[in-house]
Amino acid sequence: MRTPAHSTLALPLFLLITATQVIAFSAKLHVKSSYGSFRRTPTQRLHVAILPDLGTTVAKEVIDTSGVAKSSMRFKPLMNEAADFPTAGEVRAAIPKEAFEPDTLKSLGYLSVSVVLTSICVWAGVAAMNAGVPTDSLFATPFWALYAVVTGTVGMGNWVLAHECGHGAFSKNRQLQTAVGYTIHSLLLVPYFSWQRSHAVHHQFTNHMELGETHVPEIAIKGEGSMKARDSFVEMFGVENGLNAWGGLQAFLHLVIGWPAYLLIGATGGPARGMTNHLLPDPMTPVDPKFPNKELFPGKWKQKVVESDIGIAATVAALLAWGACNGFDQVLALYGGPYLVINAWLVLYTWLQHTDVDVPHFTDEEHNFVKGALHTIDRPYDKLDPWGAIDFLHHKIGSTHVAHHFDSSIPHYKAQLATDAIKEKFPQLYLYEDTPIFKALWRVCKGCTGVKKVGDKYVWDNEGYEANM
Repeated sequence: MRTPAHSTLALPLFLLITATQVIAFSAKLHVKSSYGSFRRTPTQRLHVAILPDLGTTVAKEVIDTSGVAKSSMRFKPLMNEAADFPTAGEVRAAIPKEAFEPDTLKSLGYLSVSVVLTSICVWAGVAAMNAGVPTDSLFATPFWALYAVVTGTVGMGNWVLAHECGHGAFSKNRQLQTAVGYTIHSLLLVPYFSWQRSHAVHHQFTNHMELGETHVPEIAIKGEGSMKARDSFVEMFGVENGLNAWGGLQAFLHLVIGWPAYLLIGATGGPARGMTNHLLPDPMTPVDPKFPNKELFPGKWKQKVVESDIGIAATVAALLAWGACNGFDQVLALYGGPYLVINAWLVLYTWLQHTDVDVPHFTDEEHNFVKGALHTIDRPYDKLDPWGAIDFLHHKIGSTHVAHHFDSSIPHYKAQLATDAIKEKFPQLYLYEDTPIFKALWRVCKGCTGVKKVGDKYVWDNEGYEANM
């Protein structure tokens, strides 16, 4: 006979579950761009940029945009040349110094809010189970799905703050910061130190074709790979239905499978470091000889990977003990559902922060840190609900990500200050894409399949499908 969940599992295991929210695709595309264009030749455009800080109009030749679909940014990310980008010092000088100072008490206050709200959700789930809602019946699936969505959405704030610990933005007290980040991420089956290292690499090499650590695109080759697969869907179902089917497949592969695949085999990471596993200190396949010193976990990080594994092992052991005592259907209902949603939230944020149909990637010769950081995209997560609850619960992780990518030591409660400063100083470089979140996601699912080299950039190849994005 089973005993109640709260008698066999410590409450902290519930407190820090994180997740995503299922929201219907809706709303119209709103274009807020200071860029216009007119047809010059069948394969090239001459763009006219209105530079607010100069009050002048400047004509600029940019790369061929034929076959490139457009977001509401209307090719803005493709217009800037290498000489347009400032140095890291120039960007930093534009941001008020106060933005770089974490406040431990304020960080703990935000953590308390996320923990308490998540605890309330978990308490409600446990209470419903003890009141008779079964965890092993298909008829109760709608209830547990709703529980997963609500609990995970509220609890996502805990994941964000653990991420902030990994960046050193939570507190100047390093011991406290490490304890908070390690505990939360371990409970969420995230190897804390391993991810801390790989995520720092992601920041260093954002939108790098070879050394990028997440969401590195496939080079488009007609008749091969993913491009062939997408074309096959179109041939089978027609353009509209085929692209929708392809988009649905990509949504599933990314939002459901993507996060564990990244942790276990380095899925979507750049090819230079070989196949990696966040639980193993050494790469699973050889590192590219062109980048001999770019192993993902070099030197001291190998020991850090082992330390991360201890936290994961402890959480897995607790989950197995819980399942052995109370049944694994209970584990799946109270923990597994929200855990699946956490993966979706995480991938949704990271994918849309660095990917859209007119956002380029760069080779090793063309890439630098500032260029990568300023190809990060801020999005209107504050419009996901009429109260701005998502941005509040998730500490504006998707609405102020450009500033975060430039300097990840900026705490989230000062990221808006930094964002406003960057937007004011570098309006021609700051990227904000105002398409409603899930409509933008759908465009990315359909249109971000493979890239082609045009000039000094790799751009997403949607030739023939531009109007269907």
